[in-house]
Amino acid sequence: MRVGFLMLCHDGLDRAAQVAGYWADRGCPVVIHVDRRVSREAYDTLVAALEGRHNIRFSERFRCEWGRWSLVAATLAAARVMIDEFPTASHVFLASGSCLPLRHISQLRAYLAERPGVNFIESVTTEDVPWTKGGLDHERFALRFPFSWKRQRKLFDLSVRLQRRLGYRRRIPKGLVPHMGSQWWCLTRGTLQAILDHPRRAEFDRFFKGVWIPDESYFQSLVRLCTDRVESRSLTLAKFDYQGKPHIFYDDHLQLLRRSDCFVARKIWPRADRLYATFLSDRTATESRAEPNPGKIDRIFSKAIERRTRGRAGLYMTGRFPRVQTDAGRTCARYVVFEGFGDLFEDFPAWAARTTGLRAHGHLFGPERAEFADGQSVFSGALSDSATLRDYNAVAFLTNLIWNTRGERQSFLYGPRDTVAAGDFFPYDLNADVFAITGAWAIPLYLSGRPVIEIRKQAAELQRIEGKHLDHLRSRWAKARVHVWTLADFIESPVEPLQTMIDEIGNKAGLRLTEAPRMRDLTGFGQFLQDLRNEGMQPWLVGDLRTGDSAPDRPARPKPYAVR
Repeated sequence: MRVGFLMLCHDGLDRAAQVAGYWADRGCPVVIHVDRRVSREAYDTLVAALEGRHNIRFSERFRCEWGRWSLVAATLAAARVMIDEFPTASHVFLASGSCLPLRHISQLRAYLAERPGVNFIESVTTEDVPWTKGGLDHERFALRFPFSWKRQRKLFDLSVRLQRRLGYRRRIPKGLVPHMGSQWWCLTRGTLQAILDHPRRAEFDRFFKGVWIPDESYFQSLVRLCTDRVESRSLTLAKFDYQGKPHIFYDDHLQLLRRSDCFVARKIWPRADRLYATFLSDRTATESRAEPNPGKIDRIFSKAIERRTRGRAGLYMTGRFPRVQTDAGRTCARYVVFEGFGDLFEDFPAWAARTTGLRAHGHLFGPERAEFADGQSVFSGALSDSATLRDYNAVAFLTNLIWNTRGERQSFLYGPRDTVAAGDFFPYDLNADVFAITGAWAIPLYLSGRPVIEIRKQAAELQRIEGKHLDHLRSRWAKARVHVWTLADFIESPVEPLQTMIDEIGNKAGLRLTEAPRMRDLTGFGQFLQDLRNEGMQPWLVGDLRTGDSAPDRPARPKPYAVR
């Protein structure tokens, strides 16, 4: 049993020389193709580094480009050299210059000897391929691709759209069923020679010259015509990200590569000295002869892809900024927003902290400063209470606060006087619990003792801001858990809403309300609202609050006089 290796190289030639020498020194014939774009000087250096090994050959050089026929042409040229010059090679293994053997060649020989005549090549029909990118699966065989996807992307896309509009379809050669799969395979000598010498080879080559990414379909399709002994899997470990780009293995992937039990891995970082030193040694000869099973590490790669595409909920960073429309979590943990409670009750954050166990802040987005719990001026993660710094990016301020304090549930007060950007954010956050008393903004205006005529415009503006914010809370797209009461309804029966609030927060199961927060003195508040109405401002968000007692003495509205 003698295994020959074809190597397609375009960079990292020093590492390719190491791997080629490793295989050649252990009795394996090697045929190397070097991309024509590689300089003559670099090519001569590679040839000189491998000089003296009788079982290494170099094939005709092609200028290779991803997704084009040139990669297949280079492979066919190298395969012809292998078949013609090494008649004792029973199997041919296709690898790249960035591949690295993970197990000793003796183990590969023994594995293939136990499965005589079997061809290891991933080969599945287009209907069964889940990994194609860009929407081109069966169309890669039906359309023509005269332009390079990488160098002429606009022309490539225009050509595809035009052919689709015209309904153009290429004729697939009779008897050929297109299959796809990994570029990296291990074929028996008989199968590879049958492909090279197939009587319809010229017809097949003409067809695949117009196929997109033919290196993933040429051998995968023709192998079905030349043999019925196909095991549709690759012996090479090759992992790809969600964009179809190969994962690169580094030194810290050493144990991961060992666990896969595969014979070869790509793509290895050229400076991974530890990997090359470990696997290009004979110590691997005594290691496990287990069945190659890349599925052992699939869970790790799936998790990596999920982390790359979805990130971690609530973590905002330069390397992976969440996409608001598609990512599930805007923040990393649950938090509570109290709207209007600070206006209605005295020292409400202290009561909330005692009763619910929350870390209760004041108005984090207040106009003067961020009112952190316990009067702190700098909070977790070096967050400053400066309103200017906070409002530079209010959303980032909130998400950072929640991220920095994960493990401890936060709460804060919010109202129409606060930074609007935050109020447009948390209604659409799954982690937000919002309890709102509408119209409570009128209480501080009432307690200020200012004339109603001076307050009217401010009251109208606060009501407008809160009304717009309520539209967000009641939006069909809102994801927060929202409870809204009008001020009139809440004052009429405050215990029931407070108990609902405690039950919803749920920090302490079965907790009953034993201490109510202290409500502000609202004697005369109803008359104040009536005075607002008399001035032409309708406080409809307050609800239907009866007039009640008359208000304390207020400066009378100045009488208008007509000057003649």
